[in-house]
Amino acid sequence: MVSKLKEALNNNKFVITGEIGPPKGTALEKMYHHIELLKDKVDALNVTDHQSSVMRFPSIGGCFAVQEKGGEPVLQMTCRDRNRIALQAELLLAYSRGIRNVLCLTGDAVPVGDHGEAKGIFDLDSVQLLHGVRQLEAGLDFGGNELQGAVQFCAGATVTPEAEPLEPQLIKFEKKIAAGAEFFQTQAIYDLERFARFMEHARQYPVKILAGIVLLSSARMAQFMNDNVPGIFVPQELIAEMAAAPKGGALQKGVEIAGRMIAALKKEALCDGVHIMAINREEVVPDILAAAGL
Repeated sequence: MVSKLKEALNNNKFVITGEIGPPKGTALEKMYHHIELLKDKVDALNVTDHQSSVMRFPSIGGCFAVQEKGGEPVLQMTCRDRNRIALQAELLLAYSRGIRNVLCLTGDAVPVGDHGEAKGIFDLDSVQLLHGVRQLEAGLDFGGNELQGAVQFCAGATVTPEAEPLEPQLIKFEKKIAAGAEFFQTQAIYDLERFARFMEHARQYPVKILAGIVLLSSARMAQFMNDNVPGIFVPQELIAEMAAAPKGGALQKGVEIAGRMIAALKKEALCDGVHIMAINREEVVPDILAAAGL
């Protein structure tokens, strides 16, 4: 079984990936609904891995659900919660169950989540995890011991194109490529001129870049991200546009802005696709795609 995501990336298609946030508990009906809604509208669905260090139903369980419902899952794997033994074991389990895509992440700091007393592991970082995935593919575990059966993953990572300064991000970007990253899903972008400057650098390398599109639901949310989320810059004109939306119309305006940005990225061939993050508003992703003309 080959990665359908890898096939789409290699066929120079404008690739669309989405994101599913598992629940905090075992009430999975909403997650199942979102999977059914999106599985035929995107090329692959990421399942988040305890996003923002908040304990939730696991990414691998969500990936099994995506697969069972006929979708293409992307396993998110952070180094925050597992040592190298547990990371390898989960990769072997994922592969044995037909999961062929993995997004390698270092992970958010523990104190930002809801279990501040937990101990972060961080035995590896995302670069080392990417390298380890490629070692598993060569038939060896992270310690150099021979495996009884190897794996084969389409492995990706993240990058923050609007970080200031950008140079440290470019260094990490290049390290991830050297470690084996095939594709990147970026953090949220809103300034296409800044993103184009990043892409001038990225195009030197044989990797695919999916621009991260985070749905704006209010002007307050946009300003909060500017003030509190490193590497995200929402231009003031977009904040003003959100603020000028009629009462009850802010979400629709956010959908319109996201669709407009996706259409521009595709028309200008700035990148290889988009990764849409609706953050608990997955039901409007089809509206975003319609607004983008896709």
